[in-house]
Amino acid sequence: MSTGKKVALVTGGTRGIGRAIALQLAEQGYDLVLNYLRNRSAARETAAELEAKGARVHLVKANVGDVAKIKELFAEIDREFGRLDVLVNNAASGVLRPLMELEESHWDWTMEINSKALLFCAQEAAKLMIKGGNGGKIVSLSSLGSIRVLENYTAVGVSKAAVEAITRYLAVELAQHNIVVNAVSGGAVDTDALRHFPNREELLGSSAARTPAGRIVEPEDLANAVMFLLSDKAWMVRGQTLIVDGGISLLT
Repeated sequence: MSTGKKVALVTGGTRGIGRAIALQLAEQGYDLVLNYLRNRSAARETAAELEAKGARVHLVKANVGDVAKIKELFAEIDREFGRLDVLVNNAASGVLRPLMELEESHWDWTMEINSKALLFCAQEAAKLMIKGGNGGKIVSLSSLGSIRVLENYTAVGVSKAAVEAITRYLAVELAQHNIVVNAVSGGAVDTDALRHFPNREELLGSSAARTPAGRIVEPEDLANAVMFLLSDKAWMVRGQTLIVDGGISLLT
């Protein structure tokens, strides 16, 4: 049953960057659908935090790399809320291997979660936004590996480049339906995902030392950028990827 408040879906929304975005959405008065894949206890903890801020929270466990599961996810949103105003495409995964060690399964998994999910989640989100009659906003999370070569990052980097390309196409094709589409790309952020990097400590140390802003990017920095793109102030920003990296990408 709808409360009349705007509704946002954050994929991968219970930890790290997704959690930071969800917290800001709750503070802005949104009800929330949080998608997660594995950690139910973390999902419940985040939901409790958001509910304490006055948000209605609905948790959905789903693999967004599976189109059938995507359709089920959005059908559940329609049943529970009857509307969708915002999609934050944040769920991400991937295999970190040298290019010559990548296997087909590594490639498929990374592309399914990181880029295929955006296309098919956006399709289903757009259907609900069009049905609601008020349009909506879609923001995806990318990374600097989409435009720069990072060690062992081939599969993830290519998948994120696809995210940015899909964002441009969505922005043009969905504009007629009053749907605004953009992306945010971050530098090194110390989240659970970064713990899978074998050189995590070295990466964080070197990023902090080299970043003109003097520190690494925090999840809240990316959440701030997402909230800007979701605001009416960004109405004329379409199909863009906003880089939030403290200036490190400006260096050679």
